Amino acid sequence: MEALDRVVKPKTKRAKRFLEKREPKLKENTKNAMLIKGGNANLTVTEVLKDIYAVKKPFAVLYKKKNITRPFEDQTSLEFFSKKSDCSLFLFGSHNKKRPNNLIIGRMFDYHVLDMIELGIEKFVSLKDVKNSKCPEGTKPMLIFAGDMFDVNEEYRRLKSLLIDFFRGPSVPNIRLAGLEYVLHFTAVDGKIYMRSYKVLLKKSGCKIPRIELEEMGPSLDLVMRRTHLASDDLYKLSLKQPKALKPKKKKNISHDVFGTTYGRIHMQKQDLSKLQTRKMKGLKKRPAEKSAEDGGVSPKKSKSAS
Repeated sequence: MEALDRVVKPKTKRAKRFLEKREPKLKENTKNAMLIKGGNANLTVTEVLKDIYAVKKPFAVLYKKKNITRPFEDQTSLEFFSKKSDCSLFLFGSHNKKRPNNLIIGRMFDYHVLDMIELGIEKFVSLKDVKNSKCPEGTKPMLIFAGDMFDVNEEYRRLKSLLIDFFRGPSVPNIRLAGLEYVLHFTAVDGKIYMRSYKVLLKKSGCKIPRIELEEMGPSLDLVMRRTHLASDDLYKLSLKQPKALKPKKKKNISHDVFGTTYGRIHMQKQDLSKLQTRKMKGLKKRPAEKSAEDGGVSPKKSKSAS
């Protein structure tokens, strides 16, 4: 039995809190990512990993030492690091003659590799090369995907899901306008994926809504897809399963339209509108002839009383 697989009983309160954080929860923690250098990573791959780590902080772990492993052939080392650092996302960088400037992005399910996609770096502009102001650490990015391939091709569709998982950051209940200051744009065209980073500038517009400008911030990458290792449909469906406690209870006779408006249906007995009491007006008052016609005959004359 491996050291990480055995049942560990905490001896201190600190160890108990640490183990409680790793226990399964209804609402899971923010996904952490581990960034690993291969045994033959060059300067370009190292700089890419550093820049992605700067974008992903504080929900990332950067391994500075080189690790001789091949994820597509042996995944045990990745699963070991995933358990050790409690990371469900990973980015592995390597370089060789057959696959130069190589990145492997993937995610885990139950500490086993679920999806894994290999990307080749064709062009790279670092954060240092762009001399503009940067966003503060931990800023939640806005993700934009352009290109039909992200909706048509299954591999690109899975890559889109993987990139959303990797860069989405923590879930927030409210959004502040000034907090929308970082954009990650992914474009898929002609068999390539272009990743661009922008800082959002809110300028004066003379009205309540500010004028938006985008300023390139870095890093920017031109990528090409290489090998893929995708989970089967059954396993992928299992990884998306949610506990019953999180599923909202269905309320009867309530529906929503595409704009989020709530509609409620009320069940009532059939109403007799002829007996509905309306407002009394002189104009709506019936004449004696109309009343007699409704009664079905001529109304009897009133007998005159002798005075």
